[in-house]
Amino acid sequence: MSDEIKKGLLGIVVDETTVSQVMPEINSLTYRGYAVQDLCEKCNFEEVAYLVLNGELPKKRQLKSFIKEERLNRKLSKEILSDIRKMPKKAHPMDVARTAVSLMALEDKETRDNSPKANMRKAIRIFSKTPIALAAFFRARKGKKIIPPKKNLTFSENFFYMCFGKVPSKEIVKAFDVSLILYAEHSFNVSTFTARTITSSLSDIHGAITGAIASLKGPLHGGANEEVMHMMSKIKKPEKALKWINKALKNKDVVMGFGHRVYKKGDSRVPTMEKYFRKVASIKKDKKFIKIYDIVKNVMIDKKNIHPNVDYPTGPTYHLMGFDTDFFTPIFVISRITGWSAHIMEQHTANKLIRPLSKYSGARHRKVMLLNQR
Repeated sequence: MSDEIKKGLLGIVVDETTVSQVMPEINSLTYRGYAVQDLCEKCNFEEVAYLVLNGELPKKRQLKSFIKEERLNRKLSKEILSDIRKMPKKAHPMDVARTAVSLMALEDKETRDNSPKANMRKAIRIFSKTPIALAAFFRARKGKKIIPPKKNLTFSENFFYMCFGKVPSKEIVKAFDVSLILYAEHSFNVSTFTARTITSSLSDIHGAITGAIASLKGPLHGGANEEVMHMMSKIKKPEKALKWINKALKNKDVVMGFGHRVYKKGDSRVPTMEKYFRKVASIKKDKKFIKIYDIVKNVMIDKKNIHPNVDYPTGPTYHLMGFDTDFFTPIFVISRITGWSAHIMEQHTANKLIRPLSKYSGARHRKVMLLNQR
C-alpha cells in the first residue's frame, strides 16, 4: 500500500457512477449520456430533473406524473413556515436551506426508510419543498408577506412568483431554467462526495443533503457565484475593470469564477450560460456587467490562459433577474438536489462505508505527566 498522499483526493477514482460524466472526446458535461448543452436547448428543467433521478428522459405520461407529484408536494407545514418567519433576518440563506431540510426530516414519516422507493419519494419531496422554503425566507427577511405556491406554475415560474409576486417573461424564465439544468449535477464534486460519504454510513437522505448543502456553501465550491458578483460590485464601472483585474493578477489574488479542476479546455457549460446571460442583459438593457464580464474574461484568458467556469456568467445573470447576491448559491441548491439525490440512491445500490486512511505526522509516543509535574 502506497504512503503517497493525494491532497484533495486529486486523481483518485473512488467509485463508479452512471449519473454524469465530463466526456473528454466532446469536452462536454453529460447527464446519463446526454450533452448538457443539448438538454438546455431541447428540454425544460423538470424533464432534466426526471432524467437525473430516473436515468432516462421522460415520455409525456411520465413527465406529467412527475410534474404532478412535484407540485402536490410544494406546500410547507405551518410549523416550518413559522420557523422560517422566526429565523434571523441576517441569516445566510444557505444556513436556512440546510435547516429547512433538517426540519423536513422531523416531519417526514419515511425519514428512516432507506428503501429505493422511499428514497425516491423523499427526494421528490425535498426537491419540491426546498425552493418553497427559500422563497418564503426571501420575503420574510424583508418583512414581506410569504406568498403560497401555485400549482399551475412550472418549477421556475413558481420560484419567481413566490419571491417577487409575479412571473417574468418567458425569455427570463428560460434563462433561469437553463441555469438550473447546468447546475443540476456534476459527478463527484465536493458536495456530492459529502452526500455519498454520509450515505455510506446508511444515514438518511435528509441528513446527506443537509451535509451537501453545508459543503456547497463554501466559496471554493457553490459560493463562487456569489463571490463573482461581489467582485463585479467592487469593480463598479467598466472603465475600472482593466485596472482592477491587472492589479489582482499582480497581487496574485484569487479571481473567482475562473478555472476548474475537471475541465482543461474550458468549462463546457460556460458557452450556454454566457449566451443566456447576454440575452438577459439585453432584455434588462444592461451594458455595464456585460462590459465588465468581457474585460475580465479576456485578460484572464490572454494573460493566464485560465478560462471562466459556469459561476462566472451565472452570478451577473441572477443579479439582473433581481435576486439578492446571497441567494445565488441557494438557487444552486434547489437544482443540485436532483444530482445529490441520484448519487445518494446510487450509493445505496452498492454501498461500502467510505473510510480513507491518513498518514500521521504528529508527535511521537510520549508519557503522560501529572498536572503538578508538567
